[in-house]
Amino acid sequence: MGEPGRDLVVAPGPGLRRGLVIPAAELVERFSRSSGPGGQGVNTTDSRVELLFEPASSSALSEAQRDRLAEAWAGRLIAGRISIVASEHRAQLRNRAAARERLAALLREGLAPPPPARRATKPTRGSQSRRIEAKKRRGQVKAGRGRVTDD
Repeated sequence: MGEPGRDLVVAPGPGLRRGLVIPAAELVERFSRSSGPGGQGVNTTDSRVELLFEPASSSALSEAQRDRLAEAWAGRLIAGRISIVASEHRAQLRNRAAARERLAALLREGLAPPPPARRATKPTRGSQSRRIEAKKRRGQVKAGRGRVTDD
């Protein structure tokens, strides 16, 4: 993943054969007070981290990758940027690392190729006959539920 303050290294995977390195200059980190854990220090330390990344202007991405990310992140982009907030840890350094891990996961997910289209197939003859037999059995059960009459 890389350490906070350094380039973000995304490991190779689907859609990223050689991996990806996002320069540290393209990542903006903002800090604020966290509402999460921290005891007495929660009101004095800026442990909440907001990591901002703008894929449209990134030099690490190809044009096709930019388009794919824009489509995948369409509902998450605000002013062309994606914002990831981490405040679950007491330490700012751990929150910075958590935000970077989430960004790497989002990049991997957004750049993965779409799954192949499903090819429709016909039900097999055996499955069709099993279905019909089950329907017949169910119909016989229901037919036997009529009123009982004395003959």
